[in-house]
Parts: sequence; structure tokens; C-alpha cells
Amino acid sequence: MNAPSPTGVPERLTALVQALRSHGIRIGTGETVDAGQAIEALGLSDRERVREGLAAALLHSEGQRPVFDPVFDLYFPRGVGAPDALDGSGRDFDRDDLRDRLAAALAANDQALLAQLAAEAVDGMGGYGTRPGADGSGGSGGSEGAGGSDGWSSHQTLQRLRPETLLARVLAAIREGSTDPGSADSGFTDRLEADEIRRRIEGFRALVGGEARRRVAERRGADQIARRAIAPTADRVDFLIAGRAQLDELRRTVQPLARKLATRLAARRRRAARGRIDLRRTLRGSLSTGGVPMRPVLRRRRPARPELVLLCDVSGSVAGFANFTMLLVQALHDQFSKVRVFAFVNRVDEVTDLIARGSADPEGLSTRIISGAAVTRYHGGSDYGTSLGEFAECHPRAITPRSTVFILGDARTNMSDPNVHALRDIAARARQVYWLNPERRALWQTGDSVAGTYAELVEMYECRNARQLSALIGRLLPV
Repeated sequence: MNAPSPTGVPERLTALVQALRSHGIRIGTGETVDAGQAIEALGLSDRERVREGLAAALLHSEGQRPVFDPVFDLYFPRGVGAPDALDGSGRDFDRDDLRDRLAAALAANDQALLAQLAAEAVDGMGGYGTRPGADGSGGSGGSEGAGGSDGWSSHQTLQRLRPETLLARVLAAIREGSTDPGSADSGFTDRLEADEIRRRIEGFRALVGGEARRRVAERRGADQIARRAIAPTADRVDFLIAGRAQLDELRRTVQPLARKLATRLAARRRRAARGRIDLRRTLRGSLSTGGVPMRPVLRRRRPARPELVLLCDVSGSVAGFANFTMLLVQALHDQFSKVRVFAFVNRVDEVTDLIARGSADPEGLSTRIISGAAVTRYHGGSDYGTSLGEFAECHPRAITPRSTVFILGDARTNMSDPNVHALRDIAARARQVYWLNPERRALWQTGDSVAGTYAELVEMYECRNARQLSALIGRLLPV
């Protein structure tokens, strides 16, 4: 049985905070109290003002808004049940009429009307598991009232409504109502207007998604929907399934994350520099206290900054993981005496200079590596055995006893020879070798994966998202 939805404002606020914490957003007791005081000061008459007040009290960065906004909509919904005009009473639903009104609302950018139309669209086209007799076509004759539906789907609604096809109609409506005559830069203005309309359409799509989630949450419980139906923050998304927008968001976090890790490394280096107790000097100093070593004397260490070598698989879906890690390590290069980066698919090439030159434009890193480096031969599939062998043979001076090597990849060889001898040779010449694998541990040594075989030779860690990566880098990087 599903837990009942919270009813009072304190219960809703507490449930909101718990849901945000479950998505990895750190919220303390003091911040929760601040949020309660914000609600008391703002009141509940203006829902959007409450949203912004709670966001200011609870969130730490703008990147957490994609999680906060849909969770807020679940616990502080715009309404309860279907809107009064959409009571499921059997009224005919006219999709073409809705599209006409949607085009006019998009042209006017009427947010209140867009929210109403989103509710109508979900009610008319988003229901599934309807009562017998509903044709499910979403056309003008379909009767899909909220009262006869087992659930609601934003995907189904948008597939039937197709708001993205209204772009030309909305553009024409805006131009008809414009009093500004055409200019020489009309082409540029048209592109700006088209981009703005696309943004409004995306906003409407988000309204439809929120309306569908709200109705499902009423039936199944807000806690369950908040846990299962809200996309996680970018730093918790698996690298192997991250979309372009999520990878872009991760790239924007490289510099702040690098500064945090650099501070952590500097602190570790200061602690390591203290060295071990110098027994002779400690005993000599204890003579003044009757032989009791009150003040231990430490033998000062002057360690040289270590060298770092990255060996990265840049093929397929693994490329997003490798690219983010390369950019992160490049941002940390001041912490090491030398950083060298090698990329491979089925052959190896050094890409240190490509990464350094492209630090201002991280989005195109994959393209620059594939086009500017010799990382493929004959085919585009990963060949770890050949790549490891070529690295050990052609770049022997890249690894010294001061080098720490990080190998990034899923260890899937496409049924080729894993060449464990090459990996053993690399491990013997380096100070330490770590393997970061973006696949779940349960998938290691399945199919064409030889992760288990490689893990017998070097330390292999599961590293599926940016949060795990930052923790591992902070712990494993040498001092």
C-alpha cells in the first residue's frame, strides 16, 4: 500500500527535504529551518514565490534546479485532481482546437494559459488504462476523461499533441502582430525568434511532464514518484548513459571540482611532508624533561611532486567518461611535476597537447582527439590488448618509478587478446597503476569484458559517475 501524501505545510516541507536528500543534495537542519521561515515570511498565496524562496534556502548551486523544480511540484502542486473544467464528464476532446489555442498561447507567451493547456492535454490525451469505450486515439472523437484513466503519461500526451510542429504557425502569428517593419537583419531576427519559440515549446513540454507526474503522484504517492521518476543531478548520472546536456553540465563543473581537489591534495601533501619521528633527535630532546619524550621530533620529508600518466579509451559511450576525466586531470596539472595523457581505440597516441590547447573549448574534445590523433586502425572497436602492447613498446619512457598510471575504460576487448603481459609490464615499471571502470561491477567479466582478468594485475575501481570519480581521484592521486 502506498504511503499517504503529506497534507500539512510542515509535513510537505519535511518530505520535500527528504526527497532532495535522496537525490544527493546535501541539506542540513539549519537550512530546513530557514526554508520553514521563508514559507512563513512569503505566505502561500504566490506559488512561484514560494518555489524561489525554498530554492534560495535549500540549494547550493543552479545545477540542482533540474532536480528541485519537479520535486517541488510534487509536494507543493498547482492543484489537486483534474481541473474543474476537466472533470472527466464525457465531453468531446478536440485536439485541433487545443493545438490552435496552444499556438496562440505560445505566441503571446501566456504562462497561465500554457499551464491550463498542459492540464487539458494530459487529461485529453495522456490517460492510459481507460474505461471501455475510449478509443485512445487522442482525436476529436476520443473521450479520455480523468475519471476513467488508471494513469497518465507525458510521453503519450506529447506524442499525440506534437507541439514542436507548431513552430512555423507561432512564428507567423508573432510576425502578424509585430509593428516593427522588416530590417536588413531580418534573417538574424528570424533565427532569434525561432530559438525563443523553441524555448517556449520546451517550457510547455516541461509543464506537461509536471502535470502528468502530479496526477500519478496523487494515486501512487509523492514519495514513490519523487524517488523513481525524477532525473538525478548530472554528477550522479552514469557516464555510459549521460546525454549531451548532462555531459555539458559536467564540463562546466570541471574547474570548481579541480579547485576543490587541489585544495585537498595540498592538505594531504602538507601532512605527508611532516615525515616520521626522528628517534635520535627525539631522545636527545627528552633529556631536558627527565627522559620523557614530551615533544616528538619529526624527520622532515621533501618529496618531489609525482608524475601522472593517463591511458584513456575514447571509443563509443566510454568517451564521455574519458573526456571528463582528462579535463579534470588537466585542470589539476599544477599539482604534479608532469602530466601525460594517451588516448586509444585500437592504437595509442599521445594527446597531452590537444587537451591543453582545448581547455577553453572542452565540448569538442572527442572530435579533436579522433581527428587529430592516431587512435584507430582498420576499425573503430576497442582493442585493449593491442593498445596496451603498443603503449608499453612505443612509449617506454612515459613511465618511471615516480609515475602513477590511471587507465580509463570498460575493459571490453571485442573478443581480442587481452595481452595481460603488457599490463603486467606497465604495472612493474610504474609506482602505482589504477584502473577506473565506468561499468557496474556486476557486469565485469561478462560478454567480452576481461575486467576481472585485469583486476588481478592492477587495482580496478567501479567509477560510474562524476561523484564517484571525484571521490576516487581525491583518494587515489599521489602526493
